[in-house]
Amino acid sequence: MRPTNYHLFDFMDFDTELSKDESLWKSYPPTAVYETDGDIYINIPFQKQILSSDMLADSTVAPEVHTLVLRQYSQGILRLYMDLNGAAMNEESEMLQFSNRIHRMPLITVQTEDGWDIKTQDGIRRAQVYLKQPELDHWSDLLPAPQPTFDLRLYPDGKREIRLSAYDHFSPPRYDALPLAFCKKDGNRERATLSFECKSDECFAGTGERFAKMDLSGQSFFLKNQDGQGVNNRRTYKNIPFYISSRMYGAFFHTCAYSKLSLASHSTRSVQYLNDLSQVDIFLIGGDSIEEIQRGYRDLTGYPSMPPLWSFGIWMSRMTYFSADEVSEICNRMRDEHYPCDVIHLDTGWFETDWLCEWKFNKERFPDPKGFITDLKNNGYRVSLWQLPYVAENAEQIDEARANDYIAPLTKVQDSEGSNFSTLDYAGTIDFTSPEATEWYKGLLKNLLDMGVTCIKTDFGENIHMDAKYKNMPPELLNNLYSLLYQKAAYEITKEVTGDGIVWARSAWAGCQRYPLHWGGDSCSSWDGLAGSLKGGLHFGLSGFAFWSHDVPGFHTLSDFMNSVVEDDVYLRWTQFGVFSSHIRYHGTNKREPWHYPAIADSIKKWWKLRYTLLPYIVEQSEKAVSSGYPLLRALIYHHPEDKMCWHIDDQYYFGDDFLVAPVMNSENRRSVYLPEGDWVNLFTGERFEGCKWYNDIEVPLDEMPVYVRMGSTLPIYPEDVECTDEMDFKKTISIHIDENFKGMWN
Repeated sequence: MRPTNYHLFDFMDFDTELSKDESLWKSYPPTAVYETDGDIYINIPFQKQILSSDMLADSTVAPEVHTLVLRQYSQGILRLYMDLNGAAMNEESEMLQFSNRIHRMPLITVQTEDGWDIKTQDGIRRAQVYLKQPELDHWSDLLPAPQPTFDLRLYPDGKREIRLSAYDHFSPPRYDALPLAFCKKDGNRERATLSFECKSDECFAGTGERFAKMDLSGQSFFLKNQDGQGVNNRRTYKNIPFYISSRMYGAFFHTCAYSKLSLASHSTRSVQYLNDLSQVDIFLIGGDSIEEIQRGYRDLTGYPSMPPLWSFGIWMSRMTYFSADEVSEICNRMRDEHYPCDVIHLDTGWFETDWLCEWKFNKERFPDPKGFITDLKNNGYRVSLWQLPYVAENAEQIDEARANDYIAPLTKVQDSEGSNFSTLDYAGTIDFTSPEATEWYKGLLKNLLDMGVTCIKTDFGENIHMDAKYKNMPPELLNNLYSLLYQKAAYEITKEVTGDGIVWARSAWAGCQRYPLHWGGDSCSSWDGLAGSLKGGLHFGLSGFAFWSHDVPGFHTLSDFMNSVVEDDVYLRWTQFGVFSSHIRYHGTNKREPWHYPAIADSIKKWWKLRYTLLPYIVEQSEKAVSSGYPLLRALIYHHPEDKMCWHIDDQYYFGDDFLVAPVMNSENRRSVYLPEGDWVNLFTGERFEGCKWYNDIEVPLDEMPVYVRMGSTLPIYPEDVECTDEMDFKKTISIHIDENFKGMWN
């Protein structure tokens, strides 16, 4: 008889065909709880379940006992670790980079009438193993008896209870979520799962660059990096196994394996996590604010470094410039017409053949690369270059790469039909698990950086060849982690040669925030592209990252991907959004220079100049971000987690401490704005507004933008027009006080 395929089996990707050798093993009450070297060990029996609508233990199979380890850290962080194949916990991985604020806090156990209390030596409870099971006195003989379960309550900061989802069922044993379980297939333990109880009004955010509403409750995500191909779908370049709950805790799932995360989706009573590996390794972080929780996450995985001043200026690009003459003409015109700009980016066309990445300039179109770059630097421009981490079949380096295993050898021949890339079929992926291959790649970049290049665009990295053999990691574990290894290599050699730690990256995994900066990928030049980009950026900022940018005014066009016209209002509104982003780069499939939009060119120049006026504020807020839990673009919940309205707003944000920004994202030049608690002043007009209030359907002329400043704040600004940041002397910075006398910046 075929069993019912209900939610639990569905969430766990469980094959319920009885002919398959696959079984589900559920946790039961522990047989022992004890302390060793300050950690708590919990011996948990797991019983094979009979595959039926009601999950009953198979009494013909002996249980397996596995050990869950609890380790307490400072900053309100509690770690849960269990490896079903016996691997010991360690604190060494590419994802982890503990700060000096993190230290272990020894745990002790105290047996109680109902189980065990687990405390730190200061007497604060950090966990409770609860053994009391449901009473059976009045249980109906018509229903299966309740099964005992594993009931664990966790208090990472000593205050908030986070409980394993021990009782998420309809009629025991009809479970919709299990506190702890695993699957076994063909005799191998795999796919471990753990669930936390959640509340009916609980909200969630984070998990990477998620192109979704602010509150992620009711959604499930497959944490697997892939080419997003836009910003309006479930695919994403940047999955981060970390979420934040409105109950003021965060959960970091320390893994690079493919995972599934259900945030009150498969069951509205539970957060469910499924790891493709037979392991759970979870850091729970409690805190009194979202910033405190996010800082705890950075304490574990690393803090962002401070980007150089020039990176906060305007970046100009398109796909693509093809010659030194073309680039020089554009750069000279920007200076002649007084458009301030700091970076010129060369995308796919600087090689011998467009898109054929060989890390060398075309000799005819760029006859003197070093002189070309030096001339640009003397004119106030830094040069950024596109490349990617794959070697093409006809690239100059292919024989060297193959001979030395710098690219992972394919285990089978793959033609273009089997390619997992969206552009070209490359011969191989550079193997960053190999120290030799990593140094070889760094050498390719060093040749360019020695010429004066200041930034490498580390494009792609979401996908690797899955049919290849990598030196030190199977492809299934490398695919998500690849972004981190790739960007780390480019960042390190850039900082070594130039002194500036920076990349321009598209993909990401946990830990990539250490290597800024990242941009939002291939958005459409449309209102929905703008809205999707902002959603992604806000969730990204709730996932450990301080700096984030996006292509202004979107990357591609519709209906013709390359050649449709970008509407003037989209270009201008996206510019306004870019001015109030951590970094601002113009890029896309056709011309992006402002003089190609003559009706709005003067307005664009005005907004660019405002960007440079605000640089002292932006730098000040950036310095705060790299030593705290703040990003530059902050969802409203950062400052108002208790305001339920803010958990549902994804088209407004704080820009640093003091600005509240509400981009206009329609051709009607209207929008509604929610101002949270406080007194607010329009940055441009000086008009004052009350907080905790909606201002509905306000008219916003195309040359204006709803930007509000906290009453009483002080804004550092630069008082002079400049052509680039090289001309700025921050000793000239002045302050604007937002008080009753403030009349607006443009009045």
